[in-house]
Amino acid sequence: MTRWFAAVAVVAFLGASSAQAQSLEAGPGPGTVEVTIIPGGATFFTEASDTDGPSFGNYDLGGSVTFNFNRFVGVEGEVSGLIGVSQSLDFAAGSLDATTPHFLNYSGNVIVSPGRGSVVPYATAGIGGLSLFEKAEVGVADTSTFLTTNVGGGVKWYAGRWGLRGDYRFIAVQSQDDAPAFFGQENRYGHRVYGGVILNVVR
Repeated sequence: MTRWFAAVAVVAFLGASSAQAQSLEAGPGPGTVEVTIIPGGATFFTEASDTDGPSFGNYDLGGSVTFNFNRFVGVEGEVSGLIGVSQSLDFAAGSLDATTPHFLNYSGNVIVSPGRGSVVPYATAGIGGLSLFEKAEVGVADTSTFLTTNVGGGVKWYAGRWGLRGDYRFIAVQSQDDAPAFFGQENRYGHRVYGGVILNVVR
């Protein structure tokens, strides 16, 4: 009888340990595939030094899909729209109250994080493109596309399959000789911040 109770106790202990391990594995943290919805953010470009390009800021919204190879490293594809807003633009000839052009920003990034948990900070860097759309009011006669690089980081907070995310990126935009005076005749630099909602599609 004693041996029987001992065997039952061992089986119960092993079962409890297995259940606890599974619970920890399924706890809060990054999934294998994550989708981030970006309902709001802002991108601010600093003033050009040698051309007539003014500083300005646009409203930012979009989304991304992240594939995590493991709990430390993942890759992310992101697309966002930089929506033009009405503001005062300072040109060499004077100021102009106008709505800035719309942009489309798209990039592929590598994300590195310290592991699992309900709160996960991360660092990221990547390469992509930025399309500037026509806006005759500020001298942009046609659509132009520029090569970009970005580096930054942020923090993700998880509550089961859902979570929240705050992100900052420093963006470098490579110049083009045929770019409009408003943007792109010399390298431009931007700061992007956003808040997003995370959905773990695959745990």
